[in-house]
Amino acid sequence: MSDQQFKKAAEVIQSLPKNAPVKVSQDTQLKVYALYKQATTGDVNTSRPGMLDMTGRYKWDAWNKLKGKSSEDAKKEYVQTFFEIFEPHKDDAEYAKYLEEVQSLA
Repeated sequence: MSDQQFKKAAEVIQSLPKNAPVKVSQDTQLKVYALYKQATTGDVNTSRPGMLDMTGRYKWDAWNKLKGKSSEDAKKEYVQTFFEIFEPHKDDAEYAKYLEEVQSLA
């Protein structure tokens, strides 16, 4: 796994439209968010959002669960999760292209 591979996987995931055929659970969305934050920022560095910001709390909690995980390990897990999300769609030409792009950077 290379930094380029992580960056490309993040670029693809972040550019997906909300109505994309690739559907992921909220748990997977939180996992991807938390892994990205841990990989790029490190341990959570903000206070937990207030009770009225439920989305913020879920995101903060997911990130905080990764406390102590190294940036390198978070990047590896992020790329692994990318493949778990996209592999089932490898027969779709658009998603196959994304898989090939990220794989080629390994």
